[in-house]
Amino acid sequence: MTWLTETRDSYDSIAAGYADETRDLLDRLLHVRAGVVLFADLVRALGGGPVADVGCGPGHTTALLRELGADAFGIDLSPAMIEIARREHPGARFEVGSMTDLPLADRTLAGVLAWWSLIHIPDEAVPGVLGQFHRVLRPGGVLAVGFHVGDESATRTDEHSEQPTARTHRRQPSRVADWLREAGFTVEAQHLLNPDEPKPGAILFTRRPATPPR
Repeated sequence: MTWLTETRDSYDSIAAGYADETRDLLDRLLHVRAGVVLFADLVRALGGGPVADVGCGPGHTTALLRELGADAFGIDLSPAMIEIARREHPGARFEVGSMTDLPLADRTLAGVLAWWSLIHIPDEAVPGVLGQFHRVLRPGGVLAVGFHVGDESATRTDEHSEQPTARTHRRQPSRVADWLREAGFTVEAQHLLNPDEPKPGAILFTRRPATPPR
């Protein structure tokens, strides 16, 4: 898939600058940080268990999850990002992998966090990715998805390297929620971020039902 290669190569090329840019991001964006805290609380209420930060980048969010007591590890498509994550967060586990084919056994995770990583998945591939998340979550497991809100797709230039970045897809929460329901998830909460700003965001908190629907 060409878009997978383009996404991996894009993040490999900007990995160092991106890691520096986002190192204190969760300290600056407190509403986004609160979403990570809530996700960790939901996993704890479930009884805990392994948590995958899918599209973890340089590992900053994975590290916060671990600080919050979650048994979290990171997966990212970019080997350069994983190299930085392992170096900066040596106590955590990080693996190179694609959310289109997660290298994880069925029903083994208590939680999946997709924190602004679905934004690079084209529409036609989203159902398959959500199917992967559903597959690896145990019944009752929690999935939290953060994303940019809008109706357009675009490729921008990275301010550090002046290289084109991976194509980004902005989506309406209702559309993402419909995809999640079709994949078998129950949508429990929706948080809108900066709805009055030019570039809003959203977080959907969902769960794989403990029992299959009749």
